[in-house]
Amino acid sequence: MAKTDVDKMLEKNQNLIHSNNQKVISHTQREKDDWFINSVMVEGCDVPFKYKRKKLYKSLKGARVNMTYYIDKESVAGLDFEVMRVVRIRQS
Repeated sequence: MAKTDVDKMLEKNQNLIHSNNQKVISHTQREKDDWFINSVMVEGCDVPFKYKRKKLYKSLKGARVNMTYYIDKESVAGLDFEVMRVVRIRQS
């Protein structure tokens, strides 16, 4: 069987995680410099999934998505918060 792009990415980087068919319960976008910072919350998970895009994107709220991501920490006012950095996101 031929390997998919996701399979190849997971082989190259052991820290990547792939999730299929996740239901988006919240999707926000805000502009920062020349980028739009996207934050997605999925059903059953209390940690935000974050990624950047150059252009505003349609809302994913209520959609099902496949995501490839890694665990990261973000510091806000001296406090560390766990976040998921999305490398790849696609609607299911």
